[in-house]
Amino acid sequence: MVAAAQAFSPTDEVLDLLLSAPTPEAVVALRPSLAAQERLRYLLDANRNEALNDAERAELEAYLQLEHFVRRLKIRAQEKLAEE
Repeated sequence: MVAAAQAFSPTDEVLDLLLSAPTPEAVVALRPSLAAQERLRYLLDANRNEALNDAERAELEAYLQLEHFVRRLKIRAQEKLAEE
């Protein structure tokens, strides 16, 4: 099992990308790290099996909110690329 408290969270990954003043292409290419993917898989599986504790449920909700934000960010980046 992957530890719930991560030294470098998926939110940190997105924030670091945004602080680097990325190009629209870099935003479109953004993918979660392998560690983030593994943790999300664990949380989704545990959620399906109704085995999440309150902290894990909150963590899953945070992942889902971040995913929604990143999807919107990618749509805007693709629109920007289409304008060029």
